[in-house]
Amino acid sequence: MKEFYIENRRKFGEIMVNGSILVIYAGAAPVKRGDEFYEYAPQRNFLYMTGIERPSLVFTMKKNFKGEVSSRLYIERFDETYAKWEGAPINKEAATEISGIDTFSYLDELDGHLAKTLVRERFTMVYLDLENRSFHAPNTPELDLAARLREKFPAVGLTNAHPLFGGLRLIKAANEIMQIQKAADITGQGFYAFLDNVRPGMMEYELEAFWEYICKKNGAKKAFSTIMASGKNATVLHYRDNASEIKDGDLVLVDFGGQINWYCADLSRTFPANGKFTPRQRQIYDIVLEAGKRVIAMVKPGVKFSDLNEAVKKFYAEELTKIGLISEEKDVAKYYYHGVSHMLGLETHDVGAGSTSTDGELLLAPGMVITVEPGLYIEEEAIGIRIEDNVLVTATGSEVLTKDIIKEATDIEEYMLRRGGALGRPS
Repeated sequence: MKEFYIENRRKFGEIMVNGSILVIYAGAAPVKRGDEFYEYAPQRNFLYMTGIERPSLVFTMKKNFKGEVSSRLYIERFDETYAKWEGAPINKEAATEISGIDTFSYLDELDGHLAKTLVRERFTMVYLDLENRSFHAPNTPELDLAARLREKFPAVGLTNAHPLFGGLRLIKAANEIMQIQKAADITGQGFYAFLDNVRPGMMEYELEAFWEYICKKNGAKKAFSTIMASGKNATVLHYRDNASEIKDGDLVLVDFGGQINWYCADLSRTFPANGKFTPRQRQIYDIVLEAGKRVIAMVKPGVKFSDLNEAVKKFYAEELTKIGLISEEKDVAKYYYHGVSHMLGLETHDVGAGSTSTDGELLLAPGMVITVEPGLYIEEEAIGIRIEDNVLVTATGSEVLTKDIIKEATDIEEYMLRRGGALGRPS
């Protein structure tokens, strides 16, 4: 795998201007309460460049005025007392084996090295991942460093590296696709566990627990908090209470995904708690299912990303008018209020930028992995349906990575009729 990270660094090095330095922090788990911390998750661009999953480290990459590129990892000094409590920090040998980086310094040397680079070596540009979505979000280490650089070295330019990483991470390498596929396969096991074990009268969190088991059994993590929504709850897009009773006659919408080596799957399926769709549920379900099929059929290189969602809205306008749910095209928004697709990779809603048409629209390209997730949400009828697949854009079209996870209404009913209460799909 270290060849993958070496190649990622090579690609980013080509983007950098001469006389510049990239600084990326590994991040750290925030404090939950007292001496308890939330679970650590690596800053994804740090991970993309190094493959290392340890908090508090810093990666730098310099491109001198000759165009020569060099990398350095800043690690923690060994502390015997801390090591007894929390474990030893990563050492140079282990870091090199993972990342291919062979030049190291200690974290307390970073500021001095930066000052030398900007003053003595007269570098003129610093690349930082400056992603920030809110004035109220806590500052990242990169944002804090940007503020210090503006104060102490105002003549040095700052460039936001986040969209540059977005362009690189948009196209997945073969090993990345393999990890996403593995995550999707494990997620499929979770879906069959739901079908096997759902019963009217159980609580949503009881059903969710089967997914917790499947993850642990397979050495996977959850890519995000599971949405297990029955009845009217399914009309709330990001419902996560998972605390209601699943009633006879309810549809259950589950939106969940596994994560392998930080690569994510993202699956949605909807099924009847008692094993049988009502005629009305089946009518709406089949409309959503057909919308997904039409979008998947569109997926190929050169297609505008935005056209996928426009196709869903147009199809819904026709079908919902036919069944009398709406009378005007604009009313589709009452029952469908999200996009049909997003990028998938190291994050569930992965970064995406790069290939564009002449009018600035994102175009699909081979190696992209996207979701296809049409839905309809009729609150007054307590019907919420979403059917989501993970799709790889290939050279000639697409490959559905979740194709083996059933979604035809008849297949779901037949499966539930012969289910046996096993954990996961029967062998």
